[in-house]
Amino acid sequence: MKGAVGESNCVKVCSVEGRFEALVGMRERLELCQKSLNEYLDIKKKIFPRFYFVSSVALLDMLANGTNPPKIMPYLGDCYDALSDLSFVKSESGELSLKTVDEMIAKDGERVPLYESFTMEGEVENYLNNLTVAMQKSLKIILSDAIEKAASWEIESPRHEWLFNYPAQLCITGTQIYWTDETQIALEEYEGGQEDAVKRYLQLCNSRLSALIQLVLGELSAADRTKIISLITMDVHSRDVIDRLIQQKVEGPAAFAWQQQLRFQWDQPTNDVNVKICDFQCKYFYEWVGNTGRLVITPLTDRCYITLTMGLKLFLGGAPAGPAGTGKTETTKDLARALAIPCYVFNCSDQMNFQSMADIFRG
Repeated sequence: MKGAVGESNCVKVCSVEGRFEALVGMRERLELCQKSLNEYLDIKKKIFPRFYFVSSVALLDMLANGTNPPKIMPYLGDCYDALSDLSFVKSESGELSLKTVDEMIAKDGERVPLYESFTMEGEVENYLNNLTVAMQKSLKIILSDAIEKAASWEIESPRHEWLFNYPAQLCITGTQIYWTDETQIALEEYEGGQEDAVKRYLQLCNSRLSALIQLVLGELSAADRTKIISLITMDVHSRDVIDRLIQQKVEGPAAFAWQQQLRFQWDQPTNDVNVKICDFQCKYFYEWVGNTGRLVITPLTDRCYITLTMGLKLFLGGAPAGPAGTGKTETTKDLARALAIPCYVFNCSDQMNFQSMADIFRG
């Protein structure tokens, strides 16, 4: 009997050791599979860098359904700041195409047509790269038309009528371009001897601002009201800058009081926008930001813009510091909207927020 019990215990020990070895082997194979999967996902992320901001589960679902574009629409919002859906083209027979799109839809409901129909074929990472290029080119073409029509603000179509024909982002950018150009001209005229040049432009800014205020006092759709309130926010800051230039008796466009402002200059041959502030200069990135509100700009906001843009110029980071709820994250996001550059916000913990403007998308 004792021998039988010992033999039984030996069998149990051998059985446990066999199961342990099997589990170790399964774990090794699982780690190998995970390593291979991560290497595969890294290859896809390098092709389309926005995949770095998508969870592994969502990314696998996108890759698995890449040949069926409607199934990846729920994940577009993880890759793009504003883009959340696409409008698929209907054929002459009324059937819905599952691969050809002609319109972008933002998270806030704003719609912007693509400059031409776009077909989503091939690998998902490749046609999403092409979609990004199509988005940027569409915004560039629309902005070019908006700038051309804005030349007749004081002749045919005033600004408070012109703004209803274009997306909110491009209305604000077009307005900033003209404000920069007109302020530059007024300062040059003042430097040339016209003492009332800047004061006359201040009156023009006030009249344009008053026209927008009259609009919001009337009946408007929710989207138009958001757009106009954003324009008013930017106009108030622009007017305050002009008033400050007058109070400080700025002598010309080279003065620091003007150079420290975020300035937008239109390059007509290339349809690019050159954004400047102090020593920093970059191209407008044409990332679609949708019809979102804009941050009220204070002197502290201006100083944050200068610091953050200097960090970008030197390929360094920037970390706004201060108590909770003072606008650190919103300031970073608003600068990203002004430059039309992708901005991703990570809430790492209850005590810390990390802001990242992804300059890896340049070019």
